Amino acid sequence: METLITLENVSKEYPHRDVLKNISFGINDGDRIGLIGVNGTGKSTLLKCLAGEEEADEGRITKNGKLRIAYLPQTPVFDNSKSVLDNVVEGKRAEEDYINLRGQARTLLLQFGIENPDDTAEHLSGGTKKRAALVRTILTPSNFLILDEPTNHLDSDMTEWLENFLKGYKGAFIMITHDRYFLDRTVNKMIELDQGKIYEYVGANYSKYLEMKAEREEIALSTEHKNQNLYRIELAWMQRGARARTTKQKAHIERFNELANREKPVITDDEVKISTLSSRLGKKTIILDHISKSFGEKQVIKDFSYTLLSDDRIGIIGKNGCGKSTLLKLITGLIQPDTGKVETGITVKAGFFLQENEELPQNERVIDYIRETADYIKSTDGVITASQMLEKFLFSGAAQYGIIGKLSGGEKRRLFLLHVLMQEPNILILDEPTNDLDIKTLTILENYLKSFPGIVISVSHDRYFLDKMANRIFSFEGNGIIKQYEGGYSDYRLKKEVEDEKELFGELSGGKKRGKEGKAEANGKGKAEAGAIAAENQNGSKKASEGEGREEGKAKEGSEEGTSWNGEGTSEGRENWSEGSGSWNKGSAGGNSRHEKKVRFSYKEEREFETIDADIEKLEAELAEVEAGIVKEASNYPKLSELSKRKEELETKLEEKMERWEYLSELNEKIQAQKKN
Repeated sequence: METLITLENVSKEYPHRDVLKNISFGINDGDRIGLIGVNGTGKSTLLKCLAGEEEADEGRITKNGKLRIAYLPQTPVFDNSKSVLDNVVEGKRAEEDYINLRGQARTLLLQFGIENPDDTAEHLSGGTKKRAALVRTILTPSNFLILDEPTNHLDSDMTEWLENFLKGYKGAFIMITHDRYFLDRTVNKMIELDQGKIYEYVGANYSKYLEMKAEREEIALSTEHKNQNLYRIELAWMQRGARARTTKQKAHIERFNELANREKPVITDDEVKISTLSSRLGKKTIILDHISKSFGEKQVIKDFSYTLLSDDRIGIIGKNGCGKSTLLKLITGLIQPDTGKVETGITVKAGFFLQENEELPQNERVIDYIRETADYIKSTDGVITASQMLEKFLFSGAAQYGIIGKLSGGEKRRLFLLHVLMQEPNILILDEPTNDLDIKTLTILENYLKSFPGIVISVSHDRYFLDKMANRIFSFEGNGIIKQYEGGYSDYRLKKEVEDEKELFGELSGGKKRGKEGKAEANGKGKAEAGAIAAENQNGSKKASEGEGREEGKAKEGSEEGTSWNGEGTSEGRENWSEGSGSWNKGSAGGNSRHEKKVRFSYKEEREFETIDADIEKLEAELAEVEAGIVKEASNYPKLSELSKRKEELETKLEEKMERWEYLSELNEKIQAQKKN
């Protein structure tokens, strides 16, 4: 297997901190690496060194001459004077199919929730900018991807699209992500950064990594016990006044020095067992009574009612921009509903952990910031001091007396989380808590929430986190509708699949719907769009000419098939069929003719009417098969282009068949009415 990059004894330090110490490892073609570690350990720094954005202080990084890198940084930089679209395709103008690339970029941007790609980049929020940068990275020709938190700010559909892309990606990649299900489904190697060193787990996804790490730590612990026993023996020998007079005595002394200076194994303990005593929560919590909320013409919440229960663990899910954060603000009284009301019990004390931290005092010490919130919190085992809580949340004794301004972004996020918990709320409001938190901190938070005695409400796209914390899911279904599902995220998905199957079965057993409604159903819904949109836009430059060709073809077919009236080619005695448009011109001159002729099918029309239902069903089945192929080939752009073109052809044929069905059905009704008269 070909080696792409080799790191040899790489070290990197910043003022007051060493982040990488003598790192050595290699990346081979086919490696799909998940890089994890506590915030502040140097994960992003390592990716910057791999991408060539920063130089190592010591050591060497050797890159294969065939290496083509596409890099998604933690904080992307855009030219604010240019449009989002121009930023995404920047530097790709020389590519052979540049026009199609722009079309593909536009549709991927739309797919990733960026509704106005032609707007200047200065209007982008941090999350939107990250999604636009992800599109830029995906469209960059490469055989090695470097991705720093690619799943941040993605909703579930976007995350699943990215999963499919990475599964089909032909090169290697290394990425930092906190999404544990995402790691389980995409990687074949885990690298953990811990206190400047790395631990490699070859052939492991996240679940396998947990097993292998536990085994490694067990072996390390057993070896440490043996070394401690040897050290005690050698220490006793040294204390008897050993002198290095013989070779044997020299070996004793060397062994003692090695044991005395040995590096102790780092054994992790993510279990935070804190039975907190939060503020008392009375019987009346928060009641949402038929609340609705709109912004302009967009209704985000429609007639929603719910009474919070004392043991609720609610996960809120839905597409970006659907109104999840708005619901949190309504629950907590930060904004008011347009209609309906929110009633809050007098004992409610809410703690807010929002997407954007409040501004932290940059020149203040970590310990002082937490002590200003509370010197201690109460638990069933007594009191826990601010310093002890900081220790539990991965701030060591030395780190507690450091300055906040020198912390990494992830460390500041962790500190702010602890600040919220130290307020001893009885309702926790968490808005995307997993963004920018490392996996170890997430595990600590999840374990903390297990024993939290109050209500927890969290907006999150982290499926693993929702499975751990939620006992009820609020799902935004679109048009302001919120549906409730019992259980965690996996339970929700199972129930949702059953609902979708029942809905599909009901439609099939209830007969085909025609016209616009039937066409919408025939065209399909759901996840197929994720791959289809990207593929269709590869053909962006062709759409105008293809559209003209379709109109010309429809006109021709209408001329051949849609104007035959008993072989006479006249509009007398009937309503006109508009050639090529598939529509009736009601009340035309022909319909008022004094010499009205009887209407009947031509032989060709009669045969067509007998088979048109079967023809439509066949087209619908083929279209569904193509859409399934689009989902499967979501990351195979040549195949996607082929499937997308076929999808467009089928949709055109289906539309024409629908129009013919309407025309023939209306003609048949006239014939039947004529017979009755």
